[in-house]
Amino acid sequence: MTHDPDTPSFVGVDIGAFCREVEAHLCRVNGGHLVRIVGPAFELVSSWAKEGMPLRIVLHGVERTVARRTAKGPRRRPVRIEFCEADVRDAYDQWRRAVGVKVAAAETGIATSLESAEHVDAQPSRLRSLPKHLERVLVRLSAVGATRQLAAPFREALGTTIRDVDACLDAARGARGDARSAILERLGAIELAMTDAASAALADTQRAEFLAQVSRELSAYRGTMPPAALHDAENALFGELVRRHFSLPQVRLDG
Repeated sequence: MTHDPDTPSFVGVDIGAFCREVEAHLCRVNGGHLVRIVGPAFELVSSWAKEGMPLRIVLHGVERTVARRTAKGPRRRPVRIEFCEADVRDAYDQWRRAVGVKVAAAETGIATSLESAEHVDAQPSRLRSLPKHLERVLVRLSAVGATRQLAAPFREALGTTIRDVDACLDAARGARGDARSAILERLGAIELAMTDAASAALADTQRAEFLAQVSRELSAYRGTMPPAALHDAENALFGELVRRHFSLPQVRLDG
């Protein structure tokens, strides 16, 4: 991959290193076939870095594209990075919703703000089924309790979470308007308590690794977000990483 060494980094991101990592990963998931990221492909991947997309999220989007195309049968040609754009952007949108960062393209740099998850994207025309969501959450929580070795305080907190979610499920059947809104607010508090308990159960080395990852993924937004908003985004991303580490579901329902 060709890259001008004089090309500047963008908001602390090394564009050349970012593109090399994507190129190397694309080659790996293509079974070792070398797919160069040059010309328009380099401009595309550079634009992802400039938008503040975390490298981890871009690689995940690439994996989704390759996995889907591989599932259709043998491929005669390796997947090019241009074919991955839709999955990369979808993965980035999911990351933004989880963290609470809204990005608006501007002529100079990146404009960001932290908003509640309900307002990151437009409100859906149809509300998602709250009872079905809670049923899925209970299945996931029960699976974690049954399959993982957990410290006693965390296991106790997980039991409390299951009981609280089950109570919300009973109340959610037929809930509308203010009653539904109250349950949604309660679910946010339940998720926060569960995440705090999971965080307390982390080993020190794992905690340090997650904090370093948070710093890397939000590095593009330092200096463009108000300190309080950045702090909230850091907490949200750390919580997401903790829940993923323990295979915990998202308890809250966005929208």
